[in-house]
Amino acid sequence: MRYQPDRTTDTPGESRLTRSGRISGRSDLFPKLVSMQKLIDAQHFAVYRLHGSGLPHKQRLVCELDNWGSANSVVGKSFIEAYGEALIEHIDKSLLPLMWNGRDSDSTAETPDFAAFTQRLKPHLVPFAGVAFPVRLGAVGNGYIVFTAKFMDLTSDIIVELHGRSCQIMMELLSLDERRSQAAEALSEREIACLQLAGDGRISEEIAEKLGLSVHTVNAYLGSATIKLDSVNRIQAIAKAIRFGYIS
Repeated sequence: MRYQPDRTTDTPGESRLTRSGRISGRSDLFPKLVSMQKLIDAQHFAVYRLHGSGLPHKQRLVCELDNWGSANSVVGKSFIEAYGEALIEHIDKSLLPLMWNGRDSDSTAETPDFAAFTQRLKPHLVPFAGVAFPVRLGAVGNGYIVFTAKFMDLTSDIIVELHGRSCQIMMELLSLDERRSQAAEALSEREIACLQLAGDGRISEEIAEKLGLSVHTVNAYLGSATIKLDSVNRIQAIAKAIRFGYIS
């Protein structure tokens, strides 16, 4: 069975690879990755980013998102042990997708009409077949979107589409990091303190008493923190502050 992209919803002149709306956290990326996974009947996905600088042997791939599952945490480790070095070396030289076959003879990843525009990794090192889409966006935006399955037979159209979506995923992940950094620089100690106490369930009057401030000042700090965190209300601001690691 060849996997063909579903374009029934496209209008004339419209591309599937449009810029997506702004996301608020990494959890918003999961539905997009699951959609890509389902498009090719893959079993799992993983997002790896390249950390470190300098020569390839000083760099490493870190898993940012995956759905290996807690029972299969060893899968991700075995994948990096098998192909980590090859992936790091490849991304410095090429942006061609990588494909590999699993240990079993029927565990294969194929693309007959696009083979010249993909590269093969050494087969039979892991239990599953798969494809890895390299993305290169700069010093902190390089990595791979990986999909694994028992069997894959992909058309050229579907590979091009998934590669484009992989770039979007990595751009959104990078954007989240940049916004987190900007928010961290923007929030003052008082704003963080007020958010922490609000997150603990304290009302403004209790926060004011705890910090020795007026209720008006507390509300001003919470309001400015809400704006800086691009939130619609105090509850969302607290949720984002927790997700970004500013408060516990």
